[in-house]
Amino acid sequence: MKQHLMLKKSLLGGLLLASVPLVVAFEAPPKTQRVFTTDLDHFWTAYDSMRTTTDSLRQLRYLNRLYISKGSPGLKAFMDVKGNTAGQWVSAIRRYPRFWNSIRPRTLLTKAAAREIEASLTKLKVLYPALRPTKMYFTIGTLRANGLTKDSLVVTGTELMTGTPQTDLTRLPKTTAAFLARYYKKEPFNHLVPLNVHEYVHTQLNGYGKSVLGQALNEGTCDFVTELVTGRPVPFPYMAYGQQHEAVLKERFKLEMFIPVYLSWSAEQTPDNLNHVADLSYYQGYAICKAYYAQATNKQQAVRDMIRLDYTNDRAVEEFLEKSRYYPDEPVRKLREAFSNRTPDATRVRPFAIGPQPVDAALTELTVDFPQPVSPYTAVRTGPGGQETWPTVGGLRFSGDNKSVTFPVDLRPAHDYEFIVAEGGSRSLEDYPNKSYLLKFRTK
Repeated sequence: MKQHLMLKKSLLGGLLLASVPLVVAFEAPPKTQRVFTTDLDHFWTAYDSMRTTTDSLRQLRYLNRLYISKGSPGLKAFMDVKGNTAGQWVSAIRRYPRFWNSIRPRTLLTKAAAREIEASLTKLKVLYPALRPTKMYFTIGTLRANGLTKDSLVVTGTELMTGTPQTDLTRLPKTTAAFLARYYKKEPFNHLVPLNVHEYVHTQLNGYGKSVLGQALNEGTCDFVTELVTGRPVPFPYMAYGQQHEAVLKERFKLEMFIPVYLSWSAEQTPDNLNHVADLSYYQGYAICKAYYAQATNKQQAVRDMIRLDYTNDRAVEEFLEKSRYYPDEPVRKLREAFSNRTPDATRVRPFAIGPQPVDAALTELTVDFPQPVSPYTAVRTGPGGQETWPTVGGLRFSGDNKSVTFPVDLRPAHDYEFIVAEGGSRSLEDYPNKSYLLKFRTK
């Protein structure tokens, strides 16, 4: 499998990021609670009551009365989206008491982390006064999910985010224990603050991006803004790798930034190369945001531009890149032209010799040739004439060298036909999408 880049101090005196200063000159906004940990206390109250009996029905009643019925909106969303049930909690508590006893003091440390997150979000509100109301909840789940973002809620499964290599996993299922052992080895609690601020920023953004560039800027904005307000970089592997290899990645990104996201494998976490660092384009998004911020005279406006950027609008994200001067000597127009020259374009449609000619209605196949091998799949759709001009294209067949694709057709005499070999349906072996090709012809 190919390896692509696709790859993610004071309050009133200002926020600082490395050598790029940010000066903030407004008063702090009124105190508004955004982070809630009440579910943690309710869970452990229920847990203590449940451990006083071995009767599962009584345990279920304790859980419902002391935890679920008192649950926060975050807990209710967690149950709704992740499908957690009272029975699952009772089962997990009965089966894994060693785990729960060992994780308990760690979950309570979250209250201090919550205060730090609150402080970071207050800084974010100073930096970006238009911050939309979002609330963050720390809950305890059933070892099934470490969190979710839904509408104006950020929810964290605290039992998964607070473990350490010393957490007792001895009675857990083998696969679960193996996964948690690897995960806890990374000490996720140490990164709880930046990770949650990152997710909070996500709730403020517009769209996720249709191109590699749009997606990279979406994640890069979260990473950069998180670093601004926490003073800590996000702990994702691509950040460390990107800082060490930025010059190489910067050149590679030029070749791939305009690729549609649906043609990429940026989110893939299990490539053939197990040493592969996923999501490297996210680091490029971070670097572009950092460059944009560095060149801006109004730092607050720069952050506003990032957060309000329409990541789904290719023109908008390309203008953002241009203004960042991340590629100071190469206008985006030239970068896009270079990309366009790499995309495969159909060179011939057989049996047409020179342009579409009237053809015999007895023809049963059409073949589109490409100048280079393409991926062995494509998309075909109706043209402007709709179903009336659709030649009933059947299953597709690629040549052995993947430089042509044949379409079975069913034609009528003296009829006009057209269909489109859709843009991005095929792509070069480097993932550059083919150009859209409209085929029009008439039968004899």
